[in-house]
Amino acid sequence: MNHDYSQFRVPEDTLIDLKKHSTNDDGGYKKKTAKIELKSNIKELKKIQRLFYADDRFSLLIVLQAPDTAGKDGAIRHVMSGINPQGCRVHNFKTPSKEELDHDYLWRHYKVLPERGMIEIFNRSHYENVLVTKVNPNLILNEQLPEIDSLDKIDEQFWKNRYEQINNFEKHLYQNGTHIIKFFLHLSKDEQKERLLSRLDNPNKNWKFNKADLEARAQWDEYQTAYEEMLSKTSREYAPWYVIPADKKYFARVAIGSIILEKLQSLDLRFPSGKSDEILAQARKQLLAEELSNTSVDL
Repeated sequence: MNHDYSQFRVPEDTLIDLKKHSTNDDGGYKKKTAKIELKSNIKELKKIQRLFYADDRFSLLIVLQAPDTAGKDGAIRHVMSGINPQGCRVHNFKTPSKEELDHDYLWRHYKVLPERGMIEIFNRSHYENVLVTKVNPNLILNEQLPEIDSLDKIDEQFWKNRYEQINNFEKHLYQNGTHIIKFFLHLSKDEQKERLLSRLDNPNKNWKFNKADLEARAQWDEYQTAYEEMLSKTSREYAPWYVIPADKKYFARVAIGSIILEKLQSLDLRFPSGKSDEILAQARKQLLAEELSNTSVDL
């Protein structure tokens, strides 16, 4: 099924109102047809990732941000299921450690960026520094920044600077061969409630429940505003955001897989040039000489 996923891409310097973006789009798919499409995507991703790895000129950074229960883990597990683990890693950023807080906020992200030929997935990312901290600005004080010693000093200019720092960080990566795709999984509050109840009601899902999920849910409106500003300020041609409807997990997975595949297909990928005929002939001659030598010994 042909689908225009560019409609989910956030244009540069566009004010975003998430209320105008559907959370429930299914792209015309039923669950069964979505699974078939996803299976096809996985097959193609597996083939092109081998070429991407061998080409060894680019790297790919995939960023996933979303409210709790939006399906980030499931999307990673399903979409990337056919990828060779040697060429793909997933990193989940949790609360910064003391060591991490003693560095600038991008330091811990720099450490796990993908090398050439690799795909790195950030399940939560450097964007936590303009989301969780924007909703809970007291966390900024833990960074012990020069001249930021009280909440009243965390003003609009502070956030403007931070968005600019993130944009410059990503532009630097892009200019050095790292392509970046960023997905915001757009979940409705009602659907989140159903998924949280499912975690409580199903003993096999109890382990997924975290009290912090309810604390973040209580700040739903504040987070929606923070997401909107993040999307508006940091979607760039070299590092675009995609707002993916996430109420129907099967469609979100198809959309994410299709966009990743389209990105890889857009690159000028090629296997490295082979060795010269002379080198190959010499290697063949050497190997055949070993066979003759072994036969002589046996006689």
